[in-house]
Amino acid sequence: MTDASRTDATKAGATKTDTTHADRMPEIPAEAYTEAQAAAAEAFRAERGVPVFGPFVPLLRSPELMQCASRMGLYLRYNSVLPLGISEFVILVVARLWSQQFEWHVHAPIALKAGVAPETARAVAEGRRPATMSADEALVYDFSIELQHNRAVSDPTYAAVVARFGEQGAIDLAGLNGYYALLAMTMNVARTGLPDGAARPLPPLVP
Repeated sequence: MTDASRTDATKAGATKTDTTHADRMPEIPAEAYTEAQAAAAEAFRAERGVPVFGPFVPLLRSPELMQCASRMGLYLRYNSVLPLGISEFVILVVARLWSQQFEWHVHAPIALKAGVAPETARAVAEGRRPATMSADEALVYDFSIELQHNRAVSDPTYAAVVARFGEQGAIDLAGLNGYYALLAMTMNVARTGLPDGAARPLPPLVP
């Protein structure tokens, strides 16, 4: 992979997202739920122990899609073959690529707690290839950047991921990229806001 092909998050994340307007799809009052939305919200709470939040608020407009997305997320976060720190690192990479403030706001503290170094997270936030990555982080970073930028993964990167994490790991890694891109796209479309009082954690990227 050449330096040009891994311009980190800069090129893919340089597309400006309009975040100056109000949330397009705010939380739906429970009394306004359709029957399908009420059932989906109750199932979500039963599975996760919390009410519908974040990306699932706009996704609730399509209740079955929200439930499917939630179940996929639970697998990718807690049951994939990838270590938690690696999964959370990938989520940060995706959040930066899509300039998704809420996704970063939620997952950056989890990533740091799971072992991602602060300087590594800071470089990703700034759209730079981190110089402080572990070998595993560098491997999944290259895989994610190639997949998101090039829409494909090179033979050397693919072989290295399979050698380290197996074929299931390669698929779980592709799934993480796709799933968190889906959530990022959903929130960018909906203009999902940050919790009240939270500062925007990701700086603007300069093309």
